[in-house]
Amino acid sequence: QVQLVESGGGLVQPGGSLRLSCAASGIIFSSYIMSWHRQAPGKQRELVAAISSGNITTYADSVKGRLTMSRDNAKKTVWLQMSSLKPEDTGVYYCNAARAVGGATLTYWGQGTLVTVSS
Repeated sequence: QVQLVESGGGLVQPGGSLRLSCAASGIIFSSYIMSWHRQAPGKQRELVAAISSGNITTYADSVKGRLTMSRDNAKKTVWLQMSSLKPEDTGVYYCNAARAVGGATLTYWGQGTLVTVSS
């Protein structure tokens, strides 16, 4: 059974920091591209950051320079270090694992962790 379990969300003041974690089980972790997505209230889910099995990272323009994604294949875990947080960073953050299988994409989602940036 595949599980992605996020943790680390919470309430933080503008300018503050948080570190999100996502622990995976039931998959060959090193074969997957891992990513973080967020969904703000009333908005569609959007990609925030992604990391390849070879540690190549990509970020949404809105978070570049403030968020850093990393992974440890041995621990089957990814992290999202968030700093200089803004109210617009508020949302539910979801962890995603994806890999190509033949002509399709196999993808799994975590249950999400809520980040609230507010004074």
